[in-house]
Amino acid sequence: MSQPLHLEPIPFITLPNWVKAAAQCGFNIEPVFREVGIEMDLIHLESATVSAPLLQKVMEACVERTRESPQHFPFVLGETFAFDYLPDIDTFLATSPTLRDGLQVFDWVRELINPLIQVRLAEVGDEAHLVLALAPAGDAAPYPYFSETTFASIVKFGRRLLGSTVPFHRLCFCHPSPAHVAAYEAYFRAPVLFDQPQQLLAFDRALLDQPLDGAFLALHRQARYRVEQRLAQLPLRSGSASGSPSGNAGESLPASSLVLAIEQAFAAQPELLGQGIERMATVLGLHPRTMQRRLQDEDQRYAELQDRARFKLAARWLEDGRQDIETISERLGFSDRRSFTRAFTRWSGTSPSAFRGKERADS
Repeated sequence: MSQPLHLEPIPFITLPNWVKAAAQCGFNIEPVFREVGIEMDLIHLESATVSAPLLQKVMEACVERTRESPQHFPFVLGETFAFDYLPDIDTFLATSPTLRDGLQVFDWVRELINPLIQVRLAEVGDEAHLVLALAPAGDAAPYPYFSETTFASIVKFGRRLLGSTVPFHRLCFCHPSPAHVAAYEAYFRAPVLFDQPQQLLAFDRALLDQPLDGAFLALHRQARYRVEQRLAQLPLRSGSASGSPSGNAGESLPASSLVLAIEQAFAAQPELLGQGIERMATVLGLHPRTMQRRLQDEDQRYAELQDRARFKLAARWLEDGRQDIETISERLGFSDRRSFTRAFTRWSGTSPSAFRGKERADS
């Protein structure tokens, strides 16, 4: 049985940001860490972890130290946040062709930085909403402080990509109006609402697909690849006795990296496309039922992942032109060329032959 989410250790790769934020607010955070029992280990920072309740104690202590200060610590922490130890994510974000594309970063943040932070995009009429959900740190509610920090960081990066004058429609929080409410609108420069059913940042939906000045597709693709490689190499969660993929060790595979692991296995071993889910589970060191359950938890279907991988490989091989269609069909695990043609036409709206002809004509 896995632990409740709030008891899972959180990567503490953001430790330098806490140090910088405290210094900017005029105090030394080292005594705070010592007081709550956190060791500062910059040498092994990439493997450092902290519990959610402990991190909340640190936040409360930092807020207390700035209570009489004009600077509110959670805002400063969000403002000073940077991907110092994850430069590939920073590169991916900075070179995104559109904001919609850059939002992939939120999935990586959840996996590599804090599994308790979940941000999803909702499109409502002419508005786009970045909806924030924070898992509670034990029995205590996680807001307002971590909500403030997260939105401060989101707004910072949003203005970095879209320009410092981008107009946000409103910022909504679930918690009641706090004593430091005057600091909100001064900091966010947008209307702020409290006691709302959801925590979200609302802005013009058209901004999602507005071309960004920093777009650099070659670097963007390289950064994505490097981040995905990092995700694929994540260590197993606690509860596994060793790094072996046998037995029940696969039970500790982080659920949010399972889809990525399947996609990478398909890309590295295309023959898996025709060998069924049981074979894939074996490759990943999972019991087939465990893998099915994990996929259901993520609202994913194995057949859809299989189709996606087949289409991606088919398009690449057809464009390359070195394999005939029968060979491609066989490598993708189809029983015959006709089955492959029907599937490819369903995916792309055109037959494999027509797709290959168009690619050659365009080149």
